[in-house]
Amino acid sequence: MGPTAELAVIGGSGLYALLDGATEHVLETPYGSPSDAVTIAEVGGRRVAFLPRHGRDHRYPPHLIPYRANLWALRSLGVRQVLAPCAVGGLRPELGPGTFVLPDQLIDRTSGRAQTYYDRGAVHVPFADPYCPTGRRTVLDTAAGRGVPAVDGGTVVVVEGPRFSTRAESRWFTSIGGTVVNMTGHPEAVLARELALCYTSIALVTDLDAGVEAGESVTQEEVFRVFAENTDRLRGVLLDAVAALPAERTCPCRHALDGIRLPFPLP
Repeated sequence: MGPTAELAVIGGSGLYALLDGATEHVLETPYGSPSDAVTIAEVGGRRVAFLPRHGRDHRYPPHLIPYRANLWALRSLGVRQVLAPCAVGGLRPELGPGTFVLPDQLIDRTSGRAQTYYDRGAVHVPFADPYCPTGRRTVLDTAAGRGVPAVDGGTVVVVEGPRFSTRAESRWFTSIGGTVVNMTGHPEAVLARELALCYTSIALVTDLDAGVEAGESVTQEEVFRVFAENTDRLRGVLLDAVAALPAERTCPCRHALDGIRLPFPLP
């Protein structure tokens, strides 16, 4: 029998580098190789898979991440709940660097990315609410327990990248209801839904986007610096949330494919 895990975290290697007893597993999928080897460790009595979204050496830019392989590989391990930390730009002045946001909505502004497993057959999954309500509530509660303020709800605008937004684009994103902006949240969220996985985004604001305030524009150096400064806080919230997630799923995510005839079996 191969490796198994019930939960997964998709994020940087700094989030799990200090775990004891971790093992690495190289996986293959019908959609190619995942971003990197999957690390499995026990956290709070749960077997958890950790996958670096961009690869350990950050080799994949946002538009070339093998999203389909990543989510398929996790499900093939037995994963049914996914926590997905990510860096975002704040679209509102009050959402400064270091703020945690648990988004509840998504606007897709990407283009050209493979965003479905179902290239044949009529498979239309519900996506009105992209994120798992149980996962969101669990993370909000564990963050509060650690004294880490987290904003409950918000809309993440996912852009193609890898460039940052113009000031005009940033102002437009705000005008259409955006709370934060990001380059990796789609198609990751919808692919998770297509596999009937619970998916919870944990957004860390690393900068104010270009159109929010006059002055300097967003830089990669600033984004990386702020994320690194908050890695310990994020790791603590994640590990607590992993232990607190319910073992039995009662949320709507598990029923996303009910009544749908799939063109191929899922792992």
